[in-house]
Amino acid sequence: MSAHESMEHAEHAEHASGSNKKIALLIAVLALFLAISETLGKGAQTESISKNVEAANLWAFFQAKSIRRTVVATAAEQGKLTLGGTTDDTMKATVQKQVDDWTKTAQRYRSEPETGEGTEQLAEKAKHAEHERDEATAKYHHFELASAAFQIGIVLASATIITGMFALAYVSGVLTIAGLIMTALGLWWPHLLHLH
Repeated sequence: MSAHESMEHAEHAEHASGSNKKIALLIAVLALFLAISETLGKGAQTESISKNVEAANLWAFFQAKSIRRTVVATAAEQGKLTLGGTTDDTMKATVQKQVDDWTKTAQRYRSEPETGEGTEQLAEKAKHAEHERDEATAKYHHFELASAAFQIGIVLASATIITGMFALAYVSGVLTIAGLIMTALGLWWPHLLHLH
């Protein structure tokens, strides 16, 4: 091998080494973005599950209160019927007091702003929890797509080192941008795209 060929070979090796360092840096950046999107995705997934459980619990409480309200309202109606057939004044007063108590209880079961446990308040809380669940689910879908883009980008960048096909590195760069866009959408505009 001549000195000139040795020099060319060394220059080529140095160029390849510099390119490989850039690809390795790209892989490291992609791995960082992947870790961030995975962390955000797991957080959103946990939030989605938590809000789903909260909404289910609130709707169950809503149903229980609705049933109680119906039972008490039915008892009040039955008491009113009893009043019509009663001639004893003492009995009428006792039944009327009970009907009034049942009616107040039924009204309290419908709306109880002080405790937030009336059916109206429970329905509002459940709808709010469902909205938060849907928001977290939308975020989760975006973060999952971002993670997929980063993972594929890492594979393509790694393949660039092995094959020397730098087009793969460019595709990896495009996937990095796509992953960053999906991460941004997940963070700030999760409902801009509907990914169900």
